[in-house]
Amino acid sequence: MPLILDSSPSPSPAPSTIEPSPATVRRREHHESDVVIVGAGILGTSLAVTLARQNRSVILLEKSLKEPDRIVGELLQPGGVQALQKLGLRDCLEDIDAIRVKGYEVIYYGSGVEIPYPLNAAGDDDEDDGGIDVGGFDGEKCRPTPNAGMKRPEGRSFHHGRFIQQLRAAAMREENISLIESTVTNTIKNGWTGQVHGVEAETKDGRKDVYFGQLTVLADGYASRFRKEFIAHAPVSKSKFYGLELIDADLPRSMHGHVVLGEGAPVLLYQIGTRETRALVDVPDGTSSASVANGGVKGHLRNVVLPSLPKCVQSSFERALDDGKLRSMPNSWLPPSTQQVPGMILLGDAMNMRHPLTGGGMTVAFNDVVMLQDLLSPEKVPDLGDTARVKKQMRKFHWRRKNLTSVINILAQALYSLFAANDPQLKALQLGCFRYFQQGGQCVDGPVGLLAGVIRQPFVLFYHFFAVALLAIWIVIRQAPIYRLPLTLMSTVGIFWKACVVIFPFIFSELRT
Repeated sequence: MPLILDSSPSPSPAPSTIEPSPATVRRREHHESDVVIVGAGILGTSLAVTLARQNRSVILLEKSLKEPDRIVGELLQPGGVQALQKLGLRDCLEDIDAIRVKGYEVIYYGSGVEIPYPLNAAGDDDEDDGGIDVGGFDGEKCRPTPNAGMKRPEGRSFHHGRFIQQLRAAAMREENISLIESTVTNTIKNGWTGQVHGVEAETKDGRKDVYFGQLTVLADGYASRFRKEFIAHAPVSKSKFYGLELIDADLPRSMHGHVVLGEGAPVLLYQIGTRETRALVDVPDGTSSASVANGGVKGHLRNVVLPSLPKCVQSSFERALDDGKLRSMPNSWLPPSTQQVPGMILLGDAMNMRHPLTGGGMTVAFNDVVMLQDLLSPEKVPDLGDTARVKKQMRKFHWRRKNLTSVINILAQALYSLFAANDPQLKALQLGCFRYFQQGGQCVDGPVGLLAGVIRQPFVLFYHFFAVALLAIWIVIRQAPIYRLPLTLMSTVGIFWKACVVIFPFIFSELRT
């Protein structure tokens, strides 16, 4: 039998006096619901809770209800915290030893620059969003002024598995949700119309079962087994993150994420607990220093990455490397797709992924759920079996999410291209990016506001990216001797062209349907 977890409506009556609702009986005895959701991860669980609170009957299926153990999905940007607040799930960040995140520290060949989250971007509502009261802001001098009550927003970093378990606990408290441990093996489709009516599943003991819903949501993550069945393009992965858990690491700036740039690909450092710090090292495919002859990935981490880290981190990094607990995760790019299959929608990492360098995945997921909370509400879609109306709403969803998701998707891919620079033009753009951050003011607030998910204007991304490119060109011209000016001007054309080659393919991928 599958493990089925339902909450009781109230803790006060004796269990024998509780009469299950008709919808609960349908879920338990007939495996029928308004919505079947595959995947009790970030998106699947939060969507289940959201729909259940709109009085939808939900079956939530997950292959394993054990606490997940992953090396990504550990940093939630301020835009994600705000979305969690709107969904009424902010308390899921409590009691998991989550760490406040105030911004980033970018370290370029040993020199660091602080990039705090932008002033007065802590949200539009009156509820406490965890921002820091820092006073006001002098727009001319690009400096804070005291005692004006303005806030900087905050993110949170944590152990991924602990956060997931909190979300699942929230789902189990909802009367309209049945959380079932079972591996989904196939969709159930009408052979004539292609309409999806539910899924086939199998328990750990090999027992097969079926679950039916007016709408089926597939949110089974980055390694989705259903993606290729419903969308034409596959994820592209050109590198992997190798993760270590550092104990009692002394980071250069507390409560900040750290991006370390040097000769190789970027390294991320951020706390995930009071004593634990995550180190993520990007290793592009074909990296020669990670070859078997050079000691493999561990040899690369010890010989190339370790010396490039801040001195205060090196000892804890080396201890973690000696412990041998090294895990990896592919860094994938998958542009979003419209949802046109009747009776089914594909969401989360199964539908759209970006490089995890900027930590935007969970922010995208929670904001998608906020949007679906409105688009699929009972007022707008009384019957989720109304395929035509659901498809119409999902077309709106595809384009409305662009203000946020296109910014996060493009920014993640473009920043990774610069931070993992492997040719002279990209190296020039990388230096230009760091010098741009050093200017402070809007040169910091704009880019980090985009990264944080609190500035949702694609044009702002376009503006700052090409401002970086122009600054990189100016730096190259200033550093070149006069007698090499003609050659230098030719090289600047190459830098600008490289900037276009980096960003425009990702822009075009966001514009296609």
